[in-house]
Amino acid sequence: MKNSNLLVICCFLLFSFFGCKSGDETETEIETEACLSSEGKVTIMPLGASRVQGFRPVFESYRYALWKEVINGEWSVDFVGTQKDTGAYDSYKDFCFDYDHEGHSGWTSGQINDQIENWLNQSEIPDVVLFSSPGGNDALQGASLESILPNINAIIDKIQAHNPNVTIIIEQMDPAKSSFMDEELTAIFEQIHTLIAQIAITQTTETSIVIPIDMASGFSDDFLADDVHYNSKGAKFIAEKYYDKLIPYL
Repeated sequence: MKNSNLLVICCFLLFSFFGCKSGDETETEIETEACLSSEGKVTIMPLGASRVQGFRPVFESYRYALWKEVINGEWSVDFVGTQKDTGAYDSYKDFCFDYDHEGHSGWTSGQINDQIENWLNQSEIPDVVLFSSPGGNDALQGASLESILPNINAIIDKIQAHNPNVTIIIEQMDPAKSSFMDEELTAIFEQIHTLIAQIAITQTTETSIVIPIDMASGFSDDFLADDVHYNSKGAKFIAEKYYDKLIPYL
């Protein structure tokens, strides 16, 4: 593990988490934009950590690029969650960006597991959950696979208990920058990829499908703004993969 790089990333994640404007300020900005609401019938919860939250202009979330794909497809979709993005986003085709999400910078699978029921109770019921980089921050912090796996399963259990008909698209996550991916980190990422495929099978029920999505294939260092976060090219790459999986459920 590259401890110096990890320390920089952890500090940066803490800054991005605490350095945001208040929700009241964000709501005021959204309400004053002269554009139409894009909220629709299919509710989608983007769930995860900093790759979901984003931190413009330093790095991107995939959510804005995905939202534009949805607008282009003329789908009726509403992003949901207890968090509101504080970044500046242009309107698109006369629609305002849908700022809602459930991304929490620096959070581990254990922390998400502890809070997921509260978030679900405080937001609209999601028809679809996009589960980003499960176990990614755990792996960056040196956690064992044995400690990560039960949390991922428990998160899915709680989502399905909240909505037995939910569709969950869960990432086989893309890597960090190649210079950052030492042998230990590469090995645990590969193990998580394999387990996510197995989890998707075992957690799928008669009414709730869990779908793995391979974000690693085709991913490159050119898609990263730093060691782990997306630039605009990376955000578009991830968004397009999500969109292709989402179409049958929209």
